[in-house]
Amino acid sequence: MELRVLRYFLAVAEEGNITWAAQLLRISQPTLSRQLKQLEGELGVTLFERGSHTITLTEEGRLLRERAQTIVSLADKTEFELKQSGNDLSGEIAVGCGEVRGMTLLSQCMAAFREQHPNVRFRVTSTTSDIIQEQIEQGLMDFGLLTDPVDVSQYEFLRTGITEHWSAMVPGNHPLAERESLTPQNLKDVPLLFPVRTPVHNLLLNWFGQYADQGGAQRRVSHAGTYP
Repeated sequence: MELRVLRYFLAVAEEGNITWAAQLLRISQPTLSRQLKQLEGELGVTLFERGSHTITLTEEGRLLRERAQTIVSLADKTEFELKQSGNDLSGEIAVGCGEVRGMTLLSQCMAAFREQHPNVRFRVTSTTSDIIQEQIEQGLMDFGLLTDPVDVSQYEFLRTGITEHWSAMVPGNHPLAERESLTPQNLKDVPLLFPVRTPVHNLLLNWFGQYADQGGAQRRVSHAGTYP
């Protein structure tokens, strides 16, 4: 598989239309169609379900899109770093983080670093801890700002000492909306949306204690959200 053809494939997957993708790539539609056919032949699978006006990805196509995004991103990152290697300290540092209080410390550290190394730029991606760890392992991120509980046994790490505070989000007219703090008993009869990440999920169940198997905690919708 050529990197150029993977870029073609990703453009078509994004646009959902070969004509639009060809215009974006500045190549002819027949050329693009031929490249896609050759890619399917090389892989021995059908990547697209072709309709009269649009095309959609098959299951194999969705898998290739996920892998191709990783390959192309890593190739671009490598090319950039190699071009910068002969100069003073420069390049891009890819950082992953969630919407957490630690972002204040991170922004201060980045600003101080940039004062000393103005040719270095940061690319910050807001996502979950699971994705951050996955992309660090793939070489797509350099480091991440993670929130406990998370397994960091295989990483070099340091703790910031910053404490995150949990909040319950309720409508403005909800009986609990005016409370400054909440206990498990306050929430035991309230249906809840729990974070999807297992360690965080278990942390909340431990907090509920004796109420974990009844009321709102029992009626939790565990796949309704994510948390860094």
